[in-house]
Amino acid sequence: MNLQTSASLARGTSSQGHDANMGLSDGTAGSLPRTPAMISKLPAVGTTIFTVMSTLAAEKGAINLGQGFPDFDCDPQLVEAVSSAMSQGFNQYPPMAGVPVLREAISAKLSRMYGRHYNANTEITVTAGATQAIITAILAVVHPGDEVIVLEPCYDSYIPNIQLAGGVVVSLPLTPGTFRPDFDKIAAAITSKTRAIVINSPHNPSATVWTEADMLRLQEILAPTDIFLISDEVYEHMVFDADKGRRHESAIRFPGLAARAFIVSSFGKTYHVTGWKVGYVAAPVELTTEFRKVHQFNVFTVNTPVQHGLASYMADERPYLDLPVFYQRKRDLFRQGLAKTRLRLLPSEGSYFQCVDISEVTDLNEADFCKWLTTELGVAAIPLSAFYSSGLDQRVVRFCFAKKDETLQAALQKLSSL
Repeated sequence: MNLQTSASLARGTSSQGHDANMGLSDGTAGSLPRTPAMISKLPAVGTTIFTVMSTLAAEKGAINLGQGFPDFDCDPQLVEAVSSAMSQGFNQYPPMAGVPVLREAISAKLSRMYGRHYNANTEITVTAGATQAIITAILAVVHPGDEVIVLEPCYDSYIPNIQLAGGVVVSLPLTPGTFRPDFDKIAAAITSKTRAIVINSPHNPSATVWTEADMLRLQEILAPTDIFLISDEVYEHMVFDADKGRRHESAIRFPGLAARAFIVSSFGKTYHVTGWKVGYVAAPVELTTEFRKVHQFNVFTVNTPVQHGLASYMADERPYLDLPVFYQRKRDLFRQGLAKTRLRLLPSEGSYFQCVDISEVTDLNEADFCKWLTTELGVAAIPLSAFYSSGLDQRVVRFCFAKKDETLQAALQKLSSL
């Protein structure tokens, strides 16, 4: 090998010239490099309605009650805790599963709240938000051809996640109008190919909350099967009307569910820091072992100083224990204002969402109404049809009330004409 050839290879080129190295020419002198044809793994996925509505809201200067994130800051003490971690030098790679002190804090919290101990070393994994946690759980257990039951309307990542794993989506509707689970349909949908079921409570987008009876019925149905449960519980601390006996019924509380479940939660939702993208998964050791095999190759680990900051901040339970009262007050403020319009309020039992029936206001479909509302009244909402793979239109739209009081009041003023 001569020096010219050696140097060319070191640079990633060849002595025969640029086109020869690139391997992109079709052989015709002077032809342009050719981009290979792309075959999409998600051909049905385009720009999401969330991006469309947020972009439209920005263009029109509308109040964005569409996407589910707060417009207020988190507790300054949490920011200080993260800054302190940075100053102390916690800025390099942490352990793949998450820093031990945070996993221990999560384990202690779950034990206090739900009565089951998860081993911090072998059964808890810190993730880059709940969305990464969900796809990782699906990739860990779903093989090509496996069926996965999803209950629609549902968070928009579930179905693409299953498709990316090569699974077969089995979509079942929650009961129209009430959005309660239909357990007869769930039982009937189970086959020898069913590998997993994904549930979500408190529910996005409907704001319904599963009851103890619901969880017991699901436990009964799954008991004779080898089906895994992926339980999306990111709004666990936003369950309202405790005076009526309502509480978050985590799958952790039910031994027959916990033994087969990946429990998913989100610090972003709990601490008003959705942009930090930190969550976690709790699961039995056998499930966690497979989960971490995928986790180490799709994200490896999560930023170090935020983990240490969260661990320090979790020493005080009040921020998450006080969250139901914090959001219930915002819910009530928003509902009182909406009650003065012709929008029909649906129950909001948990999460930070409020759904309304638009039938008495307009003949437009959900998506067109949301565009009209954003453009003409200056308030952005999300059509519920966006949460159905079929695009089912029930004349229902979703608002997010995780906003400053003045933001909600300004939106209500604009909506008062409806």
